[in-house]
Amino acid sequence: MAMRWTAPAPGPIEDWRFDEVEVAPPGPGEVTVRIRAAGVNPADAKHVARPGANFPVPIGYELSGEITAVGPDAVGGSGDLRVGAEVVAFRVQGAYATELTVAARDVFAKPANLTHPEAANLLLAGTTAAEMIQVTRVERGETVLLHAASGAVGVSLLQQARELGVRVIGTVGPDAEASAERVRRYGGIPVAYGDGLRARVEEAAKGAPIAAAWDAAGTDEAIDVSLALVGERDRIVTIVSPDRAKADGFLWIAGARPESARFRDIARARVLELAASGALEVPVARTYPLADAVAAVRFVMDGHPGGKVALLP
Repeated sequence: MAMRWTAPAPGPIEDWRFDEVEVAPPGPGEVTVRIRAAGVNPADAKHVARPGANFPVPIGYELSGEITAVGPDAVGGSGDLRVGAEVVAFRVQGAYATELTVAARDVFAKPANLTHPEAANLLLAGTTAAEMIQVTRVERGETVLLHAASGAVGVSLLQQARELGVRVIGTVGPDAEASAERVRRYGGIPVAYGDGLRARVEEAAKGAPIAAAWDAAGTDEAIDVSLALVGERDRIVTIVSPDRAKADGFLWIAGARPESARFRDIARARVLELAASGALEVPVARTYPLADAVAAVRFVMDGHPGGKVALLP
């Protein structure tokens, strides 16, 4: 038997519950994973709130752990699908659990240099960042404006951009020195939100044009400055403001959209490769016992956790 956190019906996360469930043995093309860490993401709660959610909804998209059983004809995304192998799984349902049977195609060898909490938080942010880079057609030597630069997606963008030779100016809170230092650590140039943001971005750019903008903040301030500085609207992308994207003619991406899902399936291998090489770190701010899932999700939803959050079964 396994413990699994589930949303039984629409309602606040305090109404979600732990259920004791039978772990299905792996069928053809499946493996069972003992979960060592589950990534906690804002998307976990949004998934439950979406129209047409089929309740009860198992919570959690990504995990890290060890294979405990392998079904027939199971072919993984990468690595060795043997019992005992350390793996990550992405775009699963029900990662907030102690054990889970998943499709082998969604299972990849865990980078050996990452801890389980780090690995459990690698792929959602990493593939989101990779897609933002891809859709804005960013090239080596260009200068890009990044909003919410110290967040999970922002930190992954900073590191992937650095590998591409792209210069990034990243926005942070006006009193957030820790956030500014995080942006510097990963190769970005921090600038503070607030009055005069456009002028500060232009000063940081030192005469270079702002070729593209990546928005993970969703504020009018962030979007308005992006529209003012980037010449081509199809080189501005947001992951949090679909209404502004539609109204102002720039890009919005989301993992639930079919075209995004297809790209992220392809991008997983590259993100894992970068992490395994040491070029892509995953800062973890906090870990919580699985039993404290409500507190973990609340911490993430309140914003600015200073790094990723993981649940430990």
